[in-house]
Amino acid sequence: FRHESKTNFTSSVINNKISTLRVGKMVAGLDQTVGMAMMGFAGAIFAYYTIWVIVLPFVDADHIVHQYFLPRMYAVTLPLLAGVALLAFIGAFVLYMTNKSKKPKEKSS
Repeated sequence: FRHESKTNFTSSVINNKISTLRVGKMVAGLDQTVGMAMMGFAGAIFAYYTIWVIVLPFVDADHIVHQYFLPRMYAVTLPLLAGVALLAFIGAFVLYMTNKSKKPKEKSS
């Protein structure tokens, strides 16, 4: 009797580990897909910005390629605004975490 219950317990543990590995592989595959999509998006933005800032000044102003890009003023303004927004977000996060850690914890009785 004990041998059967031990075998059932062992097979149950093994089955749980196998199902966990399967779910872990699915999640890892999803993470990899999302990561690749984010890398592709970042690469596309980098290529667009590089062409906009480095190549476009050497192309004639009346060329048709200029219609796919914003005016050059935005080449400085947009990254500046994005940087300010990023710094504001980081500052707000640091303030939130600092204030959260300073609050006294209530004792449960």
